[in-house]
Amino acid sequence: MTTPASHDEVGVVAFSRARLTIAYDGTDFHGSAESAGVRTVLGDLRAAIERIVQRSVHLTGSGRTDAGVHGRGQVVTLDLPADTDLARLAHSLNRLLSPEISVSEAAWAEHDFDARLSATSRSYRYDVWNHVVHDPLLARTAWHVPEPLNLDAMNAAAESLLGEHDFASFCRRPKVGGGHPGRSLVRILMRAEWERVDDSPLLRFSVEASSFCHQMVRSVVGTLVDTGLGRRSPSDMSATLKALDRNAAGRVAPPHGLVFWETRYDGARWDD
Repeated sequence: MTTPASHDEVGVVAFSRARLTIAYDGTDFHGSAESAGVRTVLGDLRAAIERIVQRSVHLTGSGRTDAGVHGRGQVVTLDLPADTDLARLAHSLNRLLSPEISVSEAAWAEHDFDARLSATSRSYRYDVWNHVVHDPLLARTAWHVPEPLNLDAMNAAAESLLGEHDFASFCRRPKVGGGHPGRSLVRILMRAEWERVDDSPLLRFSVEASSFCHQMVRSVVGTLVDTGLGRRSPSDMSATLKALDRNAAGRVAPPHGLVFWETRYDGARWDD
């Protein structure tokens, strides 16, 4: 359960790997991962933890979310002194970080557990308010699309995304240095489905994959919404995938409708 002991000014301190599950309203954050000079979810979380435990810590998140994107099941790992009271830590963090960030679970993990590298899948939800009149209470969490959307057409197009594909048409390519090969954008989608929530104008897209590349979900959502508006045919999706060209896909949906919903650790990683 413990990582190798380290020394500080008091003497030998035993550390163990801790696992936190967090939720957050991403509206006023510049994404989840720490970045110099801007406010981020993990930046605020780290600062609060360090204030409580009185030592520096390093956080690893199970995924990265862009500015304005929300989280419900983001998992974070870090090493803490083995005698830390995790229940008390979570309670203190929830007092300090309310209302924008919460810790729903805090537990000890195996020493080699890693929030990102141990994950076997991740899932997102995207909400669309499909009504001619906007809903002020959903303005921070759902994309308002006033024109009627064809849910059947959107689901028909989404079916083409299931399975293993190169999602280059839906991803912002990561920057790589000269002479280095580009990173693979091959991913496995296990679920991609739209539903109407409680017979209301709220439409929800649920998607689960081995992992996601940058802006992939929002690009997929934007393309599917264009399909629902009749601007694209459901049969176009296969050709869009095969194009391996970002210009072949539709627009990028706004960030505020997206929620990092869950991280799973059951089974084997798809790339093992």
